[in-house]
Formats: sequence, C-alpha cells, structure tokens
Amino acid sequence: MSTERHYLEVSGLRVEVVRKAIKNLHLGVYPPSGRVRVAVPMLIDDEVVRLAVISKLGWIRRKQKTLAEQPRQSQREMVTGESHYFQGRRYRLRVIEHNSPPRVALKGKALALYVRPGADTTRREVILNEWARRELKILLPELIAKWESIIGVQVAEWGIKKMKTRWGTCNVTARRIWLNLELAKKPPQCLEYILVHEMIHLLERHHNDRFKDFMNSFMPQWRLYKAELNRAPLGHEAWMR
Repeated sequence: MSTERHYLEVSGLRVEVVRKAIKNLHLGVYPPSGRVRVAVPMLIDDEVVRLAVISKLGWIRRKQKTLAEQPRQSQREMVTGESHYFQGRRYRLRVIEHNSPPRVALKGKALALYVRPGADTTRREVILNEWARRELKILLPELIAKWESIIGVQVAEWGIKKMKTRWGTCNVTARRIWLNLELAKKPPQCLEYILVHEMIHLLERHHNDRFKDFMNSFMPQWRLYKAELNRAPLGHEAWMR
C-alpha cells in the first residue's frame, strides 16, 4: 500500500503530512513533544493541509501546552529511594547488594532490586527491565486469548520491546503485534487498551471511522483509558502513539 510522507512549515509549526489510501483528513497532536501529524487522502494537496492546520491552530496550541505540562519522571539513577512505577502504582526502589543471581521483588510499597556488588546503573536498569518484560509476558497470553474470542481475530505472533514513538504496532499481513515495554509501568487497563487497539487493526488497517466504530463496539470506554494513559507520568525518554 502506497504511502507518501513529507513536512510542511505552517505558522511556525513543523507538520508531518502523510498521504495514504484513506477517505478523510485526520489531524493529531502527539506526546511527548506535541508533534503535529496530518494524514490525508492521496489527492489532497498541501494547500488544503495548510488551511486545515491554520483552522485548528488554537486547538493545537492548547494540546501542546497540556503535553508540555504533563508530569515526567527525571533521569533514572537506579538508587535506593528513587520512585519507579509498575502497573500504574508508585514504588520506592530499594537496591540490595548480594552474591546471588539478580532478581526483583515487590514488597509492600517497595520495589526490591537485588544485584551483585558493584552492579552499575546500566546493569541495574537491565535487570529491572527484564523483570518487567517477564511480568508482561505472564499477563499477555490470557489477555490476548480473551480478546481474540471477543474481536474474532487471531494473533499469530506477539512480542515486547522498547519503542520510542509508539505504544504498540501491528503488522497486519503477518498478524504480528509488538507492545512497548514501557506499558509495564502503566495501569493494567491502559495495557489492555493498547492491545485491543492493535488487535482491531487486524480488522481495519487505518485509524478511520470504521476503526473507531470497532473500538466503540468492543471497548466502549477506550477513550477513558486513552486519557488515563495520557495523564500517567511520562518516562525520562517519553513517547506515545
């Protein structure tokens, strides 16, 4: 499927323009930086895009202001006392050095990180990320099976990886879904929302009215979950669809 992509400068804004086989123009402002993206049908020219952006300038500026004010976590140093998030809850990190294989455990409001003496910041972060990945891999099979039955699709393959620009992706042809590792930090309903979003792409490739109708039908409260995901603290290297 053909897609064309380029950028326009409109009233001081850098606007990404994506032309593809859709029927209507879609304008969006995306975290963390408030980037502006306009998806348009193949035959719509740049002047129409420019006018659409100008007509929405007030809304765009308000969205960018909201994103700029959204709380962000500071750079992680992986030391005792630092705040970390898991499944939407805030925990205090407790680093414990010991001469045994590394592990992570939740203890009340503490996130205990057991590491070998001398483990540096990078190694500590790797251990924590791998634990979060394993936790997601425990949760996801049941969720996928649940929504395969509800939506009526089959996911051939799925995985978890770090992504800087998306919460999830779906390769429709391969029926393969990738979810962002960062979702381990977010409330469970946000993880489920992103999973359903990507699975519905197996019914409708584009973010058009048909896609939204499917979302409304299968997960009527999806906008609430999306808003909750937007409100959650962004990581130091933040991203979002």
